[in-house]
Formats: sequence, C-alpha cells, structure tokens
Amino acid sequence: MEYLTKDVKYNIDKIDTLIGVNISFDIGRRELVILDKQIYLYYLSSLIDSQALTLIITNLLKLNDEPNKNDDYFELIVNNIAYENIKYQTNLQNICEDILNGLVVVIVEGEERAISVELRKYPTRSISEPDMEKVIRGPHDGFTENLSVNIALLRRRIKDIRLRNIIYPVGTKSKTNCCISYLEGVCDPSLIRMVCDRLKQINTLHLILTDKALEEMLLKQKFNPYPLVRYTERADTVAVHLYQGMIAIFVDTSPSVILAPATLFDHLQHFEEYRQTPLAGTYLRFLRFGGVLLSVFLTPLYLLLSLYPNYIPSFLSFLFENPNLNLPIFWQLILAEIGVEFLRMASIHTPNALSTAMSLIAGILIGDIAIRLGFFNESVVLFVALAAIGTYITPSYELGLANKITKLFFLCLIYIGGFWGFVIGVVAWFIYLCSLKSFNKPYLSPLVPFNSSKILKVLIRFPYTNNKKR
Repeated sequence: MEYLTKDVKYNIDKIDTLIGVNISFDIGRRELVILDKQIYLYYLSSLIDSQALTLIITNLLKLNDEPNKNDDYFELIVNNIAYENIKYQTNLQNICEDILNGLVVVIVEGEERAISVELRKYPTRSISEPDMEKVIRGPHDGFTENLSVNIALLRRRIKDIRLRNIIYPVGTKSKTNCCISYLEGVCDPSLIRMVCDRLKQINTLHLILTDKALEEMLLKQKFNPYPLVRYTERADTVAVHLYQGMIAIFVDTSPSVILAPATLFDHLQHFEEYRQTPLAGTYLRFLRFGGVLLSVFLTPLYLLLSLYPNYIPSFLSFLFENPNLNLPIFWQLILAEIGVEFLRMASIHTPNALSTAMSLIAGILIGDIAIRLGFFNESVVLFVALAAIGTYITPSYELGLANKITKLFFLCLIYIGGFWGFVIGVVAWFIYLCSLKSFNKPYLSPLVPFNSSKILKVLIRFPYTNNKKR
C-alpha cells in the first residue's frame, strides 16, 4: 500500500502508470500553475460534469490575479473549489479508484493529501415503469442503472430521519458501489450486522453481473432453485418493505434492488393489491394464489389421472379421451412444457415489432399442426397453456422459474413411481421448503412456524388503519 509523498513528480509518475495516462483516451490530466506551485487535475472525461470542472479550473486560475501569500496554500486551494462534496485521500490506490469512479482528483505540489471532488455525471436512461411490475393505479416510475438516481427515488418516498444508506465498495480490481438501506429502529440490528459482515467478506475481482452475483455470494447458494431474496424495480415497493423491517441492497449499474429476508409469501405479493379496495385486493390475491398453484400442480395431476383413469370424475372424462397418438402422455407434457419455454425465451430476444407475430405463429399455427399430426392431444395443449398462464401470473419471475422446475420434477416422479411417486415428491418438496432460510428467517414463515394472525394477513388484504405500529 503506497501513499502520496511531498515529491509531486513521484506522485504524478505513479498515478500516470497506474491508470494509464496517455494510453487510455478518456483519462484526462490538466496541469495548472497556481501561485508558483503545480496543481494536477485527474478525471475521466466520459463520467464527469465538464461544465462543473471548467468552473473549478476558472476559480483556481483567478487566484493568480489576487495572490495571498499569508494564507495556507492547501486550504486556499480547497476553499476555492466551488463544489459541495469533497474528501481527502492519501492512499494511491484509493486515489486511482476515485478517478475511475468518476471523481476529479486534485494533486497539489508539496502536499501528502489529494482532494477528491464529486463531479460524477453518469450516462443514464430516463425513469420509466418496470416492464415486470406494471400497475393500473399508482406511480409509474422505476429504478434505473444509476445508483444516485435510485437513492433519490427512495428518499422522495421515505422522508424519515431513521433511513440509513451505507455504501460498501465490492471488488478487488473493479470496485462496484453497493448501498445498504434500512430504517434504524425498525430493521433487526442482527440482520444489519449479518449483511454488512458478509459484504465485507466478499472477495471477488469484479461485480459486473451486479445483483445476481452479489446475491449468490451473500447467501452462498449452490443449486437451490427457489429465490431467497426478492427483486424489485419499484421505489414504492422498496419503501413499504423497509417499513416492514426488511433491508434493501442497491447495486450500481443495476435497476433491480434486493430485498431481504424474503419468504415464499413475499414473492406472491403484488403492489396492485394495495391499489384497490380491500375486497378487490383480496380477490386479486386469491386469484394469484390459485394461478400459482395451477402452474405447479395442474399438469402433474393431469398426468396422474391419465395413469389412473378409474379415479377420473365422470364430468371430466371428456378431457381424458386420448385418441391413438404417436407419443405417450408423459412425453407430450414434457415436450409441451419445453416448447412453452422456447416460446418464452424467443419472445425475450425478439424485437417488439415482431414479438406479437412470432407469438401468434408459434402458439397457434405450430400447436395446431402438432395436434393434427398426432404429436399432442388437445387436452395436453390446454392444460400446459393454463399452467403457463399461472406461471406468468406469479409476481416474481424467479419464483415462476423455480415452480416450473418443481413441476418437471413432479412429472418425472409420477412417470417413475405413479401415485406414490407423486406423494413422495410433494412431501419432499414441502420438507425442502421448510428447511430453507433467508438470512435466518424461515422460508415458509408464517406458515412454518405457524402464526395464525400473520397467516390471515397473507391471505386477506386488510384495510389500512391509524395504527402507528410497524
């Protein structure tokens, strides 16, 4: 670890070598002579406010017109930097990091301290509503890839003196700023210590994959399909969850915010429920729960009844009239489920102008041809389509993918073990969910461990009251 010295030439040569001055075109260095002493300004031309930098240089050059030999030279320079946010650095590594983060660093001859000036102006897109979390009523703004903008959106909603935003740089070579947000006195102090300690222990070269890579390193997940944190791009969702005792983790360059600890039922809530009347909100919630259950159990139950036709109710028998087909029901379901995934992935990578046409062609034309050729039964297409709709109803994209993997797991167990394979699979699935924890919070809370009052709040959207408690 090297520090600045009083030898300005040594300092400049060292910084030039570390960050590649005269090699990288976007790294700027401006040399000034103020009151017979040299001053060097380092900056990234693509990440700073050039007008503010021009104002700083202008104010410093004015010192030559009115020299004041009696003042402390370093303090004179600091007092004439017309910007509200500055800090001092002595470590060469920290100085280089400030330059690469978009700050302007001022090196003064004969001084062992550098001045870092906050002049960042990151390129960013306009604030718009997140595609995955649209609402009919309510605000239509969402987070962007700019950390400062995201914190400003949160501050606009939470005007509470207890709100804390703490920055943690992550990465040994390319540092990425992560911000921990919580309400002091509302969030559990042990949770805050746990998250902060784990952030400090992260040892990675970079965080280019942003929030997802950070989540995996924080939770040390292996091959667990179920999401242990919740992602959101809505500022109002983050604000509400902070008042519920959660902690929010912002990652620079990512519009998604991590909310933790998150249970299974947290992933099933949607902001639209709270923008309608309590009765309408409860109705929407039950519809959503029903859609999620359909996405997991509909096709496995269809396969199970197809294998045991004696248990099919008479009024549903017409759905199980299978003509002579080229494929067994199990393989029909597997191929149909994979086909739906192909459609979903193709729609993501298809330009918006073509996505509607692609969906019509793939969903109607290909499905109809597959039925006519004898590959699929009409009932298989119907049940797989209903299950896919249930997946899209799921508010959490990550939970929807996990449920799809679970559904394929159930189908395979039914194919291998029949009825008892399905029973064993459901029991093992439930036990597995009971064993999961998100930052020491049970994943199925408040179902396991059971809490009757909180279960009612999960099922029913109660009216707002004047209760001051969290």
